[in-house]
Amino acid sequence: MTPRLPPVLSALDLPLAELQCAVLDGELYALDQSFCAIDEFETIHLRAQSLGLVLDPRIIAERLSAAWVWGALTYPPQRHQLCVAIGARTRPHASLHATLREVVVSADEIDTVAGVSVTSRLRTVIDLLRFSETFGDRESSAIKILMADGRLDHASCSDVLSARRNLPQKRIALERLAQICAIPSDAVAG
Repeated sequence: MTPRLPPVLSALDLPLAELQCAVLDGELYALDQSFCAIDEFETIHLRAQSLGLVLDPRIIAERLSAAWVWGALTYPPQRHQLCVAIGARTRPHASLHATLREVVVSADEIDTVAGVSVTSRLRTVIDLLRFSETFGDRESSAIKILMADGRLDHASCSDVLSARRNLPQKRIALERLAQICAIPSDAVAG
């Protein structure tokens, strides 16, 4: 029996030139910085595995990277957005174009997908609302998809935001959430 290649390939499995030739031959497709056989459907598990090839287990995919893993974005961000719990002292692999920040995060705000830590859909929504420098159609669309897939509504998201005292960017997050959920601006509490 011939051994089967893993579903997500990188230059650790085969030379990069060979992988790129297989893409040109129609045998593989590129998935972020890795490659998959054309008979593999792009799922949240494959997306997580592609990140997991170069992530330290302490690193968590967050914001747009988490939204991509969850399937709320078609394409990964140009720079992956990653975080670690405060005190986790680690860095992403040099080949991964990423930003890394230390955050306060609880265990219930992290899900594991294919062995990779990803912020939960709720935490991803909250972080996108709070920290997106540009807040356009891409972010709004991702939040709507995450909310639908996670069965989240305006009340559940605003309750999480409102429950935290002195939360930076709370007001802008509540305003963005109201805009996405079509809630009148005078109904937004801070």
